[in-house]
Amino acid sequence: MSRVAGYGRIDRGRTLTFTFDGRTCTGHPGDTLASALLANGVHLVGTSVQLGRPRGIGAAWTDDPTGLVQIEKPFPEPMLQASVVELTDGLVAHGLDGQGWLAAAPDPARYDRKHTHTDTLVVGAGPAGLLAARSAARAGESVVLVDDRAEPGGTLTGTELLDGRPAREFVADVVAELAGNPQVLHLQRTTAFGHYDDGFVLALERRTDHLGTAAPANRARQRVHRVRALKVVIATGAIERPIVFADNDRPGIMLASAARDFLHRYGVLAGREVVVFTTDDAAYPAAADLAGAGAAVTVADARAQLPASGESRCLAAGVSVLRSTVVTGTEGTDRVRAVLARTPDGAIRIPADLLLVSGGWNPAAHLFSHIKGALAYDPALGAFRPAGTLPGITVIGAANGTFDLPGVLRDGAGAEAPASGPEPAGAPTKILWRTEGDRSRQFVDIQRDATVADIERAVGAGMRSVEHVKRYTTIGTAHDQGKTSGVLASGITAELLGNDIAEMGTTTFRPPYTPVAFAALAGRERGTLFDPERITALEPWHLARGAVFEDVGQWKRPRYYPYAGEDMDAAVLRECAAVRGGVGILDGSTLGKIDVQGPDSAVFLDRLYTNMMSTLKVGRVRYGVLCHNDGMVFDDGTVLRLAENRFLVTTTTGGAAPVLEWMEEWLQTEWPQLRVHLASVTEQWSVFPVAGPRSRAVIGEVFPDVDVTNEAFPFMSWQDTTLDGVPVRLARISFSGELAWEVNVGSWYAPALWKRLLAAGERYGITPYGTETMHVLRAEKGYPIIGQDTDGTVTPHDLGMSWVVSKKKEDFVGKRSFSRPENHNPLRKQLVSLLPTDRRTRLPEGSQIVERRDDGRLPEPPVPMLGHVTSSYRSAALGRPFALALVRNGRARVGDLVHVPVDGVLVEAEIGETVLVDPEGARRDG
Repeated sequence: MSRVAGYGRIDRGRTLTFTFDGRTCTGHPGDTLASALLANGVHLVGTSVQLGRPRGIGAAWTDDPTGLVQIEKPFPEPMLQASVVELTDGLVAHGLDGQGWLAAAPDPARYDRKHTHTDTLVVGAGPAGLLAARSAARAGESVVLVDDRAEPGGTLTGTELLDGRPAREFVADVVAELAGNPQVLHLQRTTAFGHYDDGFVLALERRTDHLGTAAPANRARQRVHRVRALKVVIATGAIERPIVFADNDRPGIMLASAARDFLHRYGVLAGREVVVFTTDDAAYPAAADLAGAGAAVTVADARAQLPASGESRCLAAGVSVLRSTVVTGTEGTDRVRAVLARTPDGAIRIPADLLLVSGGWNPAAHLFSHIKGALAYDPALGAFRPAGTLPGITVIGAANGTFDLPGVLRDGAGAEAPASGPEPAGAPTKILWRTEGDRSRQFVDIQRDATVADIERAVGAGMRSVEHVKRYTTIGTAHDQGKTSGVLASGITAELLGNDIAEMGTTTFRPPYTPVAFAALAGRERGTLFDPERITALEPWHLARGAVFEDVGQWKRPRYYPYAGEDMDAAVLRECAAVRGGVGILDGSTLGKIDVQGPDSAVFLDRLYTNMMSTLKVGRVRYGVLCHNDGMVFDDGTVLRLAENRFLVTTTTGGAAPVLEWMEEWLQTEWPQLRVHLASVTEQWSVFPVAGPRSRAVIGEVFPDVDVTNEAFPFMSWQDTTLDGVPVRLARISFSGELAWEVNVGSWYAPALWKRLLAAGERYGITPYGTETMHVLRAEKGYPIIGQDTDGTVTPHDLGMSWVVSKKKEDFVGKRSFSRPENHNPLRKQLVSLLPTDRRTRLPEGSQIVERRDDGRLPEPPVPMLGHVTSSYRSAALGRPFALALVRNGRARVGDLVHVPVDGVLVEAEIGETVLVDPEGARRDG
């Protein structure tokens, strides 16, 4: 174990057991998976994504580019940073061999969101952020303070003095004061991951230790806070920058600040023989602290001038300090075993099991950049910092490139010390992006396996923008979004080009700052809360009858009603025979229904439909087709004229919302002068088609006051009546080709009327049928289903429905497109039927159609395709399978034989007319 007595803020009184790569290990509450692995001597975590090189823990928090793991228990979660996974008892994890994998089962956890408005939002609970929050709260402002770590204090180790007191006491006092203010909302474990216009910030709160086992059942695992603030204070600190050298990707190489954090936060000494490679003062406190904890430490400083306080502190702790020394490479396989360096006197080899790197600090100005805040290069920092101001935005502390709080922050020895970053005084930081060595083994983005050689290739290919280099090399596109590699890439690119890095700039920072699970973004809007399952008023009856459902749009519709021992084919053949030979009843309530009212309603519908609606008489019904501007069919249905200035438009089930939206768009943006009002009444009306030769008898018995003869109630007409005082509308409409009525009633009364119809039809053998039977019946009559027999490239003419396109109207949507030469191309695909000549093969929907070949074999690819099967069924009326298809020049090829490849066999089929049952239409009137 690598735990050190007297260090860390974990709860050593409790022990947690976890499993990593099949090995059982222990840790303590307060650990992360990374700290617990290091405590158990585990440095090798996985392998890299491209080259399969060993990878370990590179940092102590979200800036770690390497330590990715897959969580299996409590619940599978892919590609998480071990440094941010809080340890829980029973956790099971694996190192990654490049990539993770998604869970095989749905996530049972809850996720939610919350909206908050505040005067001031402070991001970051380090010293600067705490003081900013306290100042705003004392001024009477409402405050939201968010911080991504489990506890406040930022990167304070606990050895510092604040206001003359131990730093942890100072932090506790400020937090207590904020907690006592009812206008302050303080959220730890909450990462502000996106900053948008007008003070809008998205923040992800981790509300459990890790994956939900430690939380009550009703507590969400993660919550997205949608914060709207008048003022945003960014106090997000800084990220230590590494230096590139050969083989800088081995396990056992990490940032100097990370090793110090592991020691003081978790009581973990990450190595016993330590080399610290630095160009910056910040590494000296880390070196001294690790030496004080028992490590043998050597500092290799690239600078000739060393910080006096840092050097003396290290020498007092027994640390060897080498000036003007740079690391050139490492040795080792699964872990660093030695460090190769160059001193003024020549090359040396230093045995080591831990190499710490500190090349300066990059202000974590991502949230400032998210809202187009400009970043400028600061030569003294060797980093980009916020430049200029934005309304309502303040960047403070290390995030703004200021690494001290004068007069407030001091270390235990009385010297000024950093809140997060380098000491405020000392030797100038040396800007060193990389050392000399094999560029193909100098890793800039360790997660992406991207090297200096990759940047060199990008530059050689003509890339001059750092944005282009990023995309050419993939540097900065991994989970860490270039936190440690982005500025390095800019510096190395500028160096290779001989340019000034200030002119080169850096890549654009975009949300999210850290990875966010899709489940968290979805919140509660998952499953039926995202895509609601709509049910008809008859749902309980359908369930009791044993219906098998299918999804049609958002609706759950009965597909068929099987008897005991029946599969779908048997049930559908039985239902089809019942409708053709007697009477059937369908729940058609899901059809879209739009109430169109107003003095200009007829004009409006004339402009949209391909045929005339203004000539429709009150009490009559007309079929209509809607086309987009390109003349392609996108929906169809019937139109009932209810009054002079009122129509009821029906649509397909899936087209209800799109058609209404499309109508509103035309009405509001193109024809606002038309006096028309639209309202969806889909759910207000339930509709039951009663179809078959015996349907007149059933309707006549249930509605004895209605004359149901053909003379009194002709096809494509409607009448209103009442049943026990309840209004009912009857319409002579048929989607089966049989004698049929559509019974419309308010949905409150639907179950009662349905049962009345079933009772009246019992002696006629009335049979409930589902959508699959409906499809068979309509296909036998050649009625297309829009969206199934069409694909956005089909005109009414292609469907054989030239009759539905008016030649009298001056204009309608799509009319001009019909005159295009392509629309008159005889080789366009047209709707036809296909009859397999073996009379037994059902052609799979989507199957391609090819020319018939005598040898029964497909020609060499590419095989010319004639079209495809759009609908395919077994027919009780025909006694054989049949299909509808879109075939090139199909109507001119009626009677021709073609081949359809099915499971490697060419099935012969004959092209036919679309109407296969009752082509004369005699059955429609009974």
